[in-house]
Amino acid sequence: MIMRKLTQQVICDYDDPVAETRSGKVRGQIVEGAYQFRGIKYAQAKRFHFPEEVSWEGTKEAINYGYCCPEPTTNVPPDAYLDPHFYYPQDEDCLYLNIWTPTLDPSAKKPVMVWFHGGGWFMGSGVEMYGYDGENLSAFGDVVVVTLNHRLNILGFMDLSAYGDEYKYSANCGIADLVQSLKWVHENIENFGGDPGSVTIMGQSGGGSKVLSMLQTPAADGLFHKAVMQSGGPTGSPADKETRLEFTDRVVKFLGLTKETIKEIETVDWYDLAEAYMEVTKEMGQEGKRVNWGPQYDGDYFFGHPLVYGWREESKCIPILGGSILAEFTSNALRNPYGKSKNDFTEEETRKYIGEKYGEDKVDDIIKAFEKAYPEKKLADVLFVDTSLRKGFIEFLKARASLEGAAPCYSWLMTLESPFKNGSLPWHNFDEAFMFHNAEYIETTYIPGVTERLQDQVAGAWVAFARTGNPNHELLPEWKAVTPDTVPTMLFDRECRVGENHDKELMEILPKMGF
Repeated sequence: MIMRKLTQQVICDYDDPVAETRSGKVRGQIVEGAYQFRGIKYAQAKRFHFPEEVSWEGTKEAINYGYCCPEPTTNVPPDAYLDPHFYYPQDEDCLYLNIWTPTLDPSAKKPVMVWFHGGGWFMGSGVEMYGYDGENLSAFGDVVVVTLNHRLNILGFMDLSAYGDEYKYSANCGIADLVQSLKWVHENIENFGGDPGSVTIMGQSGGGSKVLSMLQTPAADGLFHKAVMQSGGPTGSPADKETRLEFTDRVVKFLGLTKETIKEIETVDWYDLAEAYMEVTKEMGQEGKRVNWGPQYDGDYFFGHPLVYGWREESKCIPILGGSILAEFTSNALRNPYGKSKNDFTEEETRKYIGEKYGEDKVDDIIKAFEKAYPEKKLADVLFVDTSLRKGFIEFLKARASLEGAAPCYSWLMTLESPFKNGSLPWHNFDEAFMFHNAEYIETTYIPGVTERLQDQVAGAWVAFARTGNPNHELLPEWKAVTPDTVPTMLFDRECRVGENHDKELMEILPKMGF
């Protein structure tokens, strides 16, 4: 067991704690004076249709997590040790959320922080990572924390629009679930001590893209008030509608269905649907065609990525906190072709490797730019720096800051080195345990005396942002908002500092590599 929390006394009686929702009553549990409700059903949905409200009689138990969305395959990721995973039963009945709250007093009006999980748009759940547990963030920040599951992959985003009007929006069912979860929060969170007028949505990787999607979905307007994007969402990658329609046609044919019998796809056994998914994906992959799961621009329900389709005026009022990890998918903890620790490279070896990776003619310029950007880092670190997401966030945040009358946005970068493998640059998912205030319980993120302080600084910034739309707080140096020309970036490390366009020259020299 990775989490090293002490066992706490849990109270769960027949009538305590019970909370009222518009759907019905739910019974959770009390842990050390705080409240936890797991697996609250926020909606129900027929396959390939938008979600609908749900209700029940009596009091429903909310002490077990709800089902996760089915995945055609569930593989143990190569970074499972770096970011401990928790796998839970899967079922298409997966529209559930979890709540951690300090109080059930409707007048408490605590800020609400809603988490959209990572895993692209095709895998994962609101409880998949140990770091997602909301108990410590809720207690540390005196806030209400919500995590949730929704439909993914073929269930959330297959485009059946060519098969009838009732499937017009099938390619956006997954984000319709997110909207429905926010609607549930808006209508019910007051009875869990939360303020429906102060809701922050947060997400990492695919979850960051989900946060971005809410900014571009009119149905979500008014349901949230601040947005946090972590390692996901900054660059525009519009789904290829033609490829997705071809994918659908092949799946329908594989299942032996036609336009006349398409209704049967709603009741085909999941395993048959998953088999069709896998076979068609393999066939199209062999032909060089990639199905890009995620919401699909339609100019009606979903308005696409703002860097591609334009910014919606209605979402300009939402402050944004956005950033990424220094090494993301390029960290030496994940991929290190050199056969030894980067911290053992000689200067001669480092120059050699830089030349091999980026070109001999660029070695001196890269070294100069890197040392200017990160004077506290080892030169070999430049071999593992992510440029894809970092460049993406710089472009995205500057573009957002250029909009007249837009709310402020803030930039951050996680740069702390882990002691794992004699020194590893932080990787994709590294930030979550810190912002959830769980980093001291994860083996690869724990550095005695450093981790405890840094998680206070990171979680403190997220909480301050949830309260005010500004991440500044007393444990951090002054942190200014992004402007069209300047990107002040909070560098989260052993000693946090703000770099103002600190890596501009480095990003201009290095090619786009990483995610």
